[in-house]
Amino acid sequence: MRWSSPLGAVVLVAGVLSAGAYVVAVLDVALGRLTAAGHLRLRHALRQPLDETALLLLTRPSRTERPDAQAWALAPALLGAMAAAAVATVPLGRGIAVADVADGIVLFGAAMAMVMVAVYLHGWSANSPMPLLGGYRFIALALSYEMPLALVLIAAALPAESLSVGAIVASQHDLWNVVRQPLGLPLYLIAGAGLAFWGPLDTADGPDLAGGTTAEVSGPSRVAWELARRFVLVAVAVMGAAVFLGGWQGPMLPGPAWMALKTLVLLAGLVWMAHRVARVRLERFVVVAWTVLIPLALVDVFVSGAIAL
Repeated sequence: MRWSSPLGAVVLVAGVLSAGAYVVAVLDVALGRLTAAGHLRLRHALRQPLDETALLLLTRPSRTERPDAQAWALAPALLGAMAAAAVATVPLGRGIAVADVADGIVLFGAAMAMVMVAVYLHGWSANSPMPLLGGYRFIALALSYEMPLALVLIAAALPAESLSVGAIVASQHDLWNVVRQPLGLPLYLIAGAGLAFWGPLDTADGPDLAGGTTAEVSGPSRVAWELARRFVLVAVAVMGAAVFLGGWQGPMLPGPAWMALKTLVLLAGLVWMAHRVARVRLERFVVVAWTVLIPLALVDVFVSGAIAL
């Protein structure tokens, strides 16, 4: 079913994305602290993201010479909007969905493809070399992310005989897709981390480019971009929980609670990967993607199709 109130739909999607972004920030601080010092204060992990956000909001925004100011402001809004459109296609519980449309997987894939436009726009509009290089890097890698992502989502849709995310969740009543299609979830998470330019696949905003597309961004604009980036990561985890981990299905707890727990597990895995896996070189990842990841994704599609037939 679709959400009847437009305002309610906006509040639901914004709440999911905001809560998820805060969880990502807390996990990032916690795992970073444990990696560096071996101990953690929960209070510190809960407060640091809020303190850093407040400091950035009070920081004076930077400006470059002759930037495309409108495009610069539009980029984080576009990135956040694509994440919101992606989350809107995912049912958060039985009968709780903003837009569980018949072609939800296609809509999700289209939203993830538009991430490339937002990232390049962010790099190009600053009128500075390092941000522009960050944008070009993402374009060079985008197809290497999007092809495996699209293929494993298609494979997950085959047993349900539907492109609706709700139907895919329902098809996992007896067996989750993570068991039925063991190649799917790892490939999906790798591609999702790339689309969110996160962890080892953070080439667009990497430190070797002095921050890449964010090299000239500070103050509230930096907050908006970092939030939008984390929104994409949350959207990837929410869809992964629905398509591969059975969505809202589970014993005892209500459906939305199961969705939240499964999404949290995937977010924790993605954040852990950022702290434990070294950054991958661009050209090396392209070679691995086209010689290993995409063929494995095709195998996943063929096996899933054979089982469905």
